[in-house]
Amino acid sequence: MTYRTPLQDLIFSLRLAAGREAFDAGGVHADIAGGLAEQTLEEAAKFAEGQLLPLDRIGDRVGSRFTEGAVATPPGWRDAYDQWRAGGWNAIAADPAHGGMGLPALLNAACTEIWNATNIAFALCPLLSHGGIEALESHASDALKATYLARIVSGEWTATMNLTEPQAGSDLALLRTRAERNADGSYRISGQKIFITYGEHDLANNILHLVLARLPDAPPGVKGISLFLAPKFLPDDAGAFTRRNALRCAGIEHKLGIHGSPTCTMIYEDATGFLIGEENNGLACMFTMMNNARLSVGVQGVALAERATQAALAYARERRQGRAPGASDTSAIVEHPDVARMLLTMASLTAAARAICFETAASIDRARRETDPARAMEADERAGLLTPVAKAFSTDIGNEATSLAVQVYGGMGYIEETGVAQLMRDARICAIYEGTNGIQAIDLAGRKLAMSGGAAVRREIADMRAIAAESDYAALAEAVEALAQASVFMAKAMKEAPAQGLAGATPYLRLFALARGGTLLEKGARLACRENDPNAARYETLSHFFAKNIAVAAPGLARMVMEGAASVTEARSVLVG
Repeated sequence: MTYRTPLQDLIFSLRLAAGREAFDAGGVHADIAGGLAEQTLEEAAKFAEGQLLPLDRIGDRVGSRFTEGAVATPPGWRDAYDQWRAGGWNAIAADPAHGGMGLPALLNAACTEIWNATNIAFALCPLLSHGGIEALESHASDALKATYLARIVSGEWTATMNLTEPQAGSDLALLRTRAERNADGSYRISGQKIFITYGEHDLANNILHLVLARLPDAPPGVKGISLFLAPKFLPDDAGAFTRRNALRCAGIEHKLGIHGSPTCTMIYEDATGFLIGEENNGLACMFTMMNNARLSVGVQGVALAERATQAALAYARERRQGRAPGASDTSAIVEHPDVARMLLTMASLTAAARAICFETAASIDRARRETDPARAMEADERAGLLTPVAKAFSTDIGNEATSLAVQVYGGMGYIEETGVAQLMRDARICAIYEGTNGIQAIDLAGRKLAMSGGAAVRREIADMRAIAAESDYAALAEAVEALAQASVFMAKAMKEAPAQGLAGATPYLRLFALARGGTLLEKGARLACRENDPNAARYETLSHFFAKNIAVAAPGLARMVMEGAASVTEARSVLVG
């Protein structure tokens, strides 16, 4: 199974999302103009293909191992992480005040795709660290920033996110981990957390746990949650971080995929912690970290879909079986129409998901860098609107593309030695962690549609309409109008009949993604033609296929949203019993 970083596609998608004016002097992305983006991605590809890709199968077969409270990552991973740090890859988007490069989130998203396509289990460690950096930069005290941020930014130390408990999965109101105040301003944390990615490992000398816990006098529910930083090692009297904190890993999970990534059960027994933000406002602080992670997880879905598509196409070109229509001899299976349909489905869905993820990242950059407050606010709302779509749609596509890759391989795909089965196993978690895709749909329908009285979604639909109006594909205009009708319905349902709105949330998110993804592919195809891009014909093909074979599902999804919800609510009594 082969993989080569799709550099031309990444650079094109980056430019499409940024917009041409963004690279002009004073533009939002001017700091990656003049070839810097291209050079960065080329170097990232060299490192990923040379160092991370060969370790991917080793990580799957050997996995991380737990022995007497310690976790050993697979052979070669510590050396690869040291090289990762030395290359400065952890610092791309971080604030220069703490040793970061201060480069755009858009460039970091493109690099994130490269890391995860070559070795998702390895890439999970820095993914969580990036979220920790965001949370500390936004909410930590100056003292905490001075002590910890530079070391996370450099990759010397790593960070985790501790939310889930045995009795509380996504329902954080059920958290039981408790925190007690100390006289010196620190806190004592006690409780158990599960499913903690890289909660213990041997890649770095210290691990900084961001932990949600509840104070004794906290109000009930999510309004009574606080966020704490609990390092694995605390400073001793000389200031060196050698004093072990009262926290430990009690074991790691045996999982379907991402075997190289240790998923830990963490025990806190009066562990020392430091408050991040304000007491009882921890959920808002944690969401800074989670929103960063949700976009990155969406990019994981794109990465695995890209790798699966490359593998399936290479196999289909080599594997000879049967005779394609009009052939006089045994044909490569890529010539069979049904196989071609599967491959085009994979490729066009991957391109659409990438476009949505990169648009989200570009909106984050505009929100942070725009000098006009009104435009910055609109960009921030757009990033918020697109984030659940990027996370859910892209990880669904990761599942669909990796499954189709197994189908293209046939029986050989079901055999572990070919490697595509690992991609399908690895991809399955992406739709679950960092907020299941159902939660993303609820977020879109319940919170994001209502932003600014619905202005954010109306602006997005207006942009889609403008693209569809210039297209030759009627299906795109039909998809956008189906989204517009469903959006009006959902906004009303979430206020007046929330059960029906929630029942339609997941098909609504898919509908949103088809309309947005299809119009972005069309926009990209037109841009490629205007600029005589060498891949223009392929981009046109993918846009055409998406419009004719995938976007056509939009009216049916709209009917599911507006007419099917009642059947769900009526049938619940049958399921409950």
